Amino acid sequence: MAEPVLSIRDLTVEFDTEDGVVKAVTDVSYDLYPGEVLGIVGESGSGKSVSMLTVLGLIPQPPGRVVRGEAIFEGEDLLKAPAGRLREIRGGKIAMIFQDPMTSLNPVFTIGDQIAEALLVHNPGMEEEEARRRTLELLELVGVPFAERRVDQYPHEFSGGMRQRAMIAMAIANQPKVLIADEPTTALDVTIQAQIVEVIKAAQRETNAAIVLITHDLGLIAELADRVVVMYAGRVVELADVFTIFNSPRHPYTIGLMSSLARLDADQERLEPIPGQPPSLISLPPGCAFHPRCIHSQGREICRTEVPVLRSLPGEGDHVSACHFAEELVARDVRVGATSGGGA
Repeated sequence: MAEPVLSIRDLTVEFDTEDGVVKAVTDVSYDLYPGEVLGIVGESGSGKSVSMLTVLGLIPQPPGRVVRGEAIFEGEDLLKAPAGRLREIRGGKIAMIFQDPMTSLNPVFTIGDQIAEALLVHNPGMEEEEARRRTLELLELVGVPFAERRVDQYPHEFSGGMRQRAMIAMAIANQPKVLIADEPTTALDVTIQAQIVEVIKAAQRETNAAIVLITHDLGLIAELADRVVVMYAGRVVELADVFTIFNSPRHPYTIGLMSSLARLDADQERLEPIPGQPPSLISLPPGCAFHPRCIHSQGREICRTEVPVLRSLPGEGDHVSACHFAEELVARDVRVGATSGGGA
């Protein structure tokens, strides 16, 4: 396998609040390889977005702070890079598609001016005429109709789907090596979501960028991802290729996610929601953070007292899980619709 384009190691991020210290991300590690789509999934508050925003230097410090860790990109630790260096990398070598384009686009500048600015900032020798020509090419690439006319329109004149297309055009303008898509379809209706998926595929073909896809939409993960990182309460609890995650999950939380998903390839009488609520990141339960909601722990002491480490599973290749009893799950039929039977 090629060398990773981005390596995150032991990333731990906290936020100081009036109620206490929020442990947003704890000991998160994973690699991103050239040309792949790495999906990051989990419930709200699991640390999906914070990990990537931290890498790009986009969390406010204070109240946020990086306790430890590193993020190696082209031999450089981005967590130690000065602000000026991060500005060079952001939008150039690493770009981000944000969840809500209406709040990410500047309402007082035209769509064309904003895309052209991304080009001119990272290409000092580029002429404005060339930047405009490239802007039109990008808008056409992402499927904005009548690009020559719409390039001079403002964000409020674009629909939600068209604004997201413009955001993708801006993100891929400088042929980034890494493209981070943070909930890129959440604010859109279903038919537009499908169109944006195709636009993201086209964007990757254009740039050959490695993509980090942050989402709670498992359908989007199934459509786009090569490998999947599952996060819970700020930690990585499972990591494997997308086929393994959907068909042979080895962590009770992942099994719960799969059981709450309607699928055509499984015999489901009803969906199985995960019981309870995610824990407070200010006062995490001792031991495994998932054990209060876990039907497999059955009150076993180790689940309540020891934090499980992320470890490789024998005979499972690159499949890793942070469950004390992952091997027991191997012996069970853990496919979707088969998790309601009780203990391990």
